[in-house]
Amino acid sequence: MSTSCAQPRTPDTPDIERASGSTSVIDPFQFRDGLIPDEELDGLRRRKQHKPVAKYQGKQNELIISLLKPMEEHTEDARVEEEAYRLPVKIAVYASLAANLGLCILQMYAAISSLSLSLIATGIDSVFDVGSNVLLWWLHRKAERLDENRWPVGGARLETIGNIIYGFLMGSVNLVVIVESIRTLTSKNGDELSAFHLPSIIAVGAALAVKFVLFLYCYSLRHQSSQVLVLWEDHRNDLFINGFGILMSAGGSKLRWWLDPTGAIIIALGVIVSWGMTIYEQFGLLAGKSASHEFLQLVIFKAATFSDEIEKVDTVRAYHSGPNYFVEVDVVMDANTPLWKAHDLSQQLQDRIEVLPNVERAFVHVDHETSHAPEHQKNPRPAV
Repeated sequence: MSTSCAQPRTPDTPDIERASGSTSVIDPFQFRDGLIPDEELDGLRRRKQHKPVAKYQGKQNELIISLLKPMEEHTEDARVEEEAYRLPVKIAVYASLAANLGLCILQMYAAISSLSLSLIATGIDSVFDVGSNVLLWWLHRKAERLDENRWPVGGARLETIGNIIYGFLMGSVNLVVIVESIRTLTSKNGDELSAFHLPSIIAVGAALAVKFVLFLYCYSLRHQSSQVLVLWEDHRNDLFINGFGILMSAGGSKLRWWLDPTGAIIIALGVIVSWGMTIYEQFGLLAGKSASHEFLQLVIFKAATFSDEIEKVDTVRAYHSGPNYFVEVDVVMDANTPLWKAHDLSQQLQDRIEVLPNVERAFVHVDHETSHAPEHQKNPRPAV
């Protein structure tokens, strides 16, 4: 994303957040005038035809408040929030690991004792749940302890890579379930029903209840940790898998024999599609997907109002490198600005951006004009 944002200059305009300890809030573009009072928003929400307007104005209020909040407050809010959620996140991770280990044993018993293809599909998923938890836990610890000399960009992308590998493994195993279920459908002779095995149904029902509790607990924490987000998605998927598995297994024993292998195919396809979507999202983070528009606006505003020495913001880019962002900012200063001042201001701006939530690295480049071609743009090769 590019922008050329000129800052209003007057002799009495002070530097914006010039000192590293400054927490002053200055609004050179009068954004605060655009805030809509809560009473007015409540009035708009009460009118059905004005609800879209109220929703839009509410988002605008949030954006303006975010822009005017000093960067120190953004950092402090993120630190306080992380501290507050540290224990709940740890509980979510370890409770999921312990529960999945116990449920894995329970569901494999149900699958083996009943020989139901639908319950076998749920049992395979439970085995991979344990593998997922162990993999995420190990990668998280590994990412925190990587040698920065060998891995200069840090280990944040390890969790993303782990999620992609795990998703491919889940897809491969469920393809085997689909093949076996199709073989059963095509080779079955007669309409003989499978034996109904009540303990297996009860075991999977207990797993369904535990997964529902974990789903509710992880729901409120899913945006606080990439680990918890993956666990929440896993618990959500297991609610469908276990619930549907019980229905199709019981149906194959009481109604029609083909319901059981058909249920296994549907469950396996559901798992493949769900994890395919997750893999797609994770690939986007690994490939360098752009940051949200709101985050880009925040960085642009903070760069434009950081100091009177910054005359324009030429270019701002923010993109994923795993779950966190890399940020590139090109600013324009007067050609006669001393080198020491240009360096110190750009370094201060870089330091401020790097402590914003979800920022892995920031790079600030200083130029004296905007008429040149954008940086890092490779020239096309001449035609042969």
